Amino acid sequence: MNFSKSCGCEIVLLFLFCFCFLLAATQKTDPIEVDALRIIKQNLIDISGNLSNWGDGDPCTSKWRGVMCSNTTSDDDDFLHVQRLHLMNMSLAGNLVPEIGNLSHLKILDFMWNNITGSIPKEIGNIKTLRLLLLNGNQLTGHLPEELGYLPVLNRMQIDQNNLTGPIPLSFANLTNAQHFHMNNNSLSGPIPPELSGLRNLLHLLLDTNNLSGNLPDELAEMPSLKILQLDNNNFGGNSIPSSYENMSKLLKLSLRNCNLTGPIPDLSKIPDLSYLDLSFNQLNESIPTNKLSENITTIDLSNNKLDGTIPSYFSDLPHLQKLSIANNALSGNVSSSIWQNNTSNGSEKLLLNMQNNQLTGISGSTTSLPSNVTLLLEGNPICSNNNNTNTIVKSCGSETEIDMNGNSNITCPSQQCPPPYEYSPECVCAVPLIVYYRLKSPGFSDFNTYVEEFESFLSSGLNINKNQLFINSFTWEDGRLRMHLKLFPVYVDNANSYTFNESEVIRIRDLFREWTIHDNDLFGPYELLEFILLDPYNDELVDSSSSGISTGAVVGIVLGAIACSVALSAIVAIYILRIRLKDYRTLSKGRKGSKISIKIDGVRSFNYEEMAWATSNFSESAQIGQGGYGKVYKGNLHDGTVVAIKRAQEGSLQGEREFLTEIQLLSRLHHRNLVSLIGYCDEDGEQMLVYEYMPNGTLRDHLAAYSKEPLSFAMRLKIALGSAKGLVYLHTEADPPIFHRDVKASNILLDSKNIAKVADFGLSILAPVPDIEGNLPAHVSTIVKGTPGYLDPEYFLTRKLTDKSDVYSLGVVFLEIVTGKPPIFHGENIIRQVKLAFESGGIFSIVDNRMGFYTSECVEKLLILALKCCKDNPDERPKMQEVAREVENILSMMPEYHAKKGGEYDTSDSGATFSSQASSSVNKNPFVSGDSLGIELVSGDVPTIRPR
Repeated sequence: MNFSKSCGCEIVLLFLFCFCFLLAATQKTDPIEVDALRIIKQNLIDISGNLSNWGDGDPCTSKWRGVMCSNTTSDDDDFLHVQRLHLMNMSLAGNLVPEIGNLSHLKILDFMWNNITGSIPKEIGNIKTLRLLLLNGNQLTGHLPEELGYLPVLNRMQIDQNNLTGPIPLSFANLTNAQHFHMNNNSLSGPIPPELSGLRNLLHLLLDTNNLSGNLPDELAEMPSLKILQLDNNNFGGNSIPSSYENMSKLLKLSLRNCNLTGPIPDLSKIPDLSYLDLSFNQLNESIPTNKLSENITTIDLSNNKLDGTIPSYFSDLPHLQKLSIANNALSGNVSSSIWQNNTSNGSEKLLLNMQNNQLTGISGSTTSLPSNVTLLLEGNPICSNNNNTNTIVKSCGSETEIDMNGNSNITCPSQQCPPPYEYSPECVCAVPLIVYYRLKSPGFSDFNTYVEEFESFLSSGLNINKNQLFINSFTWEDGRLRMHLKLFPVYVDNANSYTFNESEVIRIRDLFREWTIHDNDLFGPYELLEFILLDPYNDELVDSSSSGISTGAVVGIVLGAIACSVALSAIVAIYILRIRLKDYRTLSKGRKGSKISIKIDGVRSFNYEEMAWATSNFSESAQIGQGGYGKVYKGNLHDGTVVAIKRAQEGSLQGEREFLTEIQLLSRLHHRNLVSLIGYCDEDGEQMLVYEYMPNGTLRDHLAAYSKEPLSFAMRLKIALGSAKGLVYLHTEADPPIFHRDVKASNILLDSKNIAKVADFGLSILAPVPDIEGNLPAHVSTIVKGTPGYLDPEYFLTRKLTDKSDVYSLGVVFLEIVTGKPPIFHGENIIRQVKLAFESGGIFSIVDNRMGFYTSECVEKLLILALKCCKDNPDERPKMQEVAREVENILSMMPEYHAKKGGEYDTSDSGATFSSQASSSVNKNPFVSGDSLGIELVSGDVPTIRPR
């Protein structure tokens, strides 16, 4: 016994000695940087194990994932130094630590597309070698540190799509080598510092979708290199567009959409290469300047202003025009047919002319039929009431037609398929492609189809590949940005049955994307890499090549150390490997024993894990459309072509088989036009997933937000309100068993392709109470308080007594959002209180969302009164959900267009009952009676949420 212990101790000591010797032989990275990397890892939450080899040996010589170092030691200190930290798309959470500033030789800091929280460390400002700061697509908060303004060689700052607040630091004016400021989609506030005008090399200034205020600085016109100025969705307080902007000679794109700007439109005719102009959703007045804009112009959007006068004649002489929108102004006179006749020489190019809701009285020139590639929208003009209208006018006066600007492509090859992960290349040879998800952040056009060939030439040239190696699988517009799914194929070799990229080529192409060494193109604007994927043809796994290389000297050290210790460690290593394998085997066995639902549920499909992985491209980041405590939500494409939303439980949130089965059984019973449908589930290999119908138009909250590109009309908002109420009526009175939703909010009301509202996310739902033994029906369910702040019923919050009136309260808050466009808690103010104060002061229409177009004051007032009734503190004073739906239908029927469009836009029919305008006497007195005694809660989850990027 003692001998055995002694022997064990000697082995351990021998192991430690050899380990230290080996470490000393291979230690080449600066120890300060090694310590910094270890502290960085300690403060990150690495749920996917992407940093599992951090800590094994030396960062630069042991290939720590994402760490890339100099090839030789420094002359100053004989150490290798970390130069690039590429941790993009690794599902990392946690915080960034001050020790990042100790990576003093870093050139690229890349944490894009993770879930990092907390603030940006000011110590990053100590990294004087930093060229690319890439923190976009996280959950960062707090103010921007002044210290970031002292990075002398910084070229690109991407901090967009976070939750950053506060002002833009004045120190940023010191970044004289910067070419790209991408700070959009945050909550930055205050004015734009005029000092930024000193940035002589800045090309792209993207500050859209923030809370910026004050004047637009005149001084921005002094930036000699600026090509893109994108400031949409801010609030510049009724100020005007500076006339100095007429002199921005290098400008290609000016986008000031929804900025609360007033005054006239400057004369921008002196900007020689302007290709994109968006000044929509402001309060601009006077007439449109008559001097001709650049012939390069593709897009002019002046809609939703207060412009008057006539349509300028030069609109007929813009050879590259793709979109002209002047809707919702007070323009008068005639529309010249030469606008579309002169601009449609190529029949494949689309032209959208949106002139709705003006005072236009006729068409001058030829009135022959519109070409098929032209869409002319004239509804809401006097011209449409003329009894002598031509076919062109009649066609153009109908309801707006949805125009699909997205695209998909297919490679047509023999019916015999390539074995996965091989795919047919454009030459119909089986190959393993590189999958690239890529996005143009501010393109200078509206219709990509016209420029597909030019883009293929641009990108293939930038990547130094043949044009036929690049295939655009699909492209989708996302709030002014263009997302692409690209496939890159290896070079074709004659008589080869299949072919793949070699490792060096993969690394070369990947680094061109993620280090921005592809030169910018004026037309396509700045780009961003969303995801880069290569499948291993031998095991169908994703291959990552993001590790650093290893120097010759380090190799020698490793070999010498390994020889010195190989004999002594061989037995230990063998035992260690054996134990690891046994552990992995037990873990694998345990994982594969995941529960499986054996009971078949009518109308609900059972999927296996492989089907779910295939539908989501191995659950790629690019397919993710939502995330919450339950897990992640992905957009998927099933084998039969059905587009679905897949909610995948993350590790640690899996529920028991009984509860998971019960949730599926309950959801399978919910069938209503205004509820999101459950299509199927997956329950194998330790995975639990629910598959829902996909809702392409996102959430109601998305459409009410300030960044919404196409705000909903009041009539459409009423229709959504009615659909939401009907869905909840079904849950309360018709579902078997009845259900309290418990998390009604604007982000849980989804819109399908026709903007039909569907209530979603039953993750917090709970069964309504059932009668006791004596047949008495309880008035409430006692339960733990759950829900979303701002929507929570205060009575439920205080007493934990959940009733049907709790959902009524939450829906009332949603109705207030619908009218005002504001979230329930806005700048610290409660929306209910704001509306009550507006009623008391007589200024009720001052809080109405001015983006929703035409509405009648009586209808708006009635909807607000109904919403406030729903939000009464005392549940007994709130109406029943049936009464809510009935009143919304009454309000909708008061709209002037309602009777003319019954069966069209305002069609309120569905699979459930319609609501009479008279009080119903047949309402079930016990609407929550259920024969099912289950009182369990459904597991919390999240619905797909589409965020602008």
